[in-house]
Amino acid sequence: MMTDNLPKWRPMRPDDLFAVSTISDTVHRQFREDEATYAERLALYPTGCMTLEQDGAIAGFIISHPWHRDQTPGLNERLGAIPADSDTYYLHDIALLPSTRGHGAGKAAADHVIAHARARGFVDVTLVAVNGADSFWARQGFVIAGDSESSPYGPGTCLMRRSVAES
Repeated sequence: MMTDNLPKWRPMRPDDLFAVSTISDTVHRQFREDEATYAERLALYPTGCMTLEQDGAIAGFIISHPWHRDQTPGLNERLGAIPADSDTYYLHDIALLPSTRGHGAGKAAADHVIAHARARGFVDVTLVAVNGADSFWARQGFVIAGDSESSPYGPGTCLMRRSVAES
């Protein structure tokens, strides 16, 4: 059985950033961010940045980092630094090209982020669901955190949170 075309996660590198930005533009439409935003996240917290390779090309990515639970970063906003007193692990972005779907890449990405947060002593992971992804995140154990006005990205998005405690 050939498995070379199955997607594989690996640490992100600076030379991946153009592909990451292109995937973001494709997948996120009005919620896309510029390459400099991704470059800053990679520079500030490289262990939270992964890319998904499929057939030798970048087909998806994860951007995550420690942050403040009640101060979600705005869209395309530079962080400056990772706060020393971070109280949540923030899943800034997971984006997957359609070709990766059906191989478990999204669940693997969520599981990776949750395990990473747990290993670093965080009690939860926070994210903002966009483009109707809240149903995917709900299947991963995330729940809506607050009312619809509490989402920093505006209408049609929602702030979600999940405990990292093993069940």
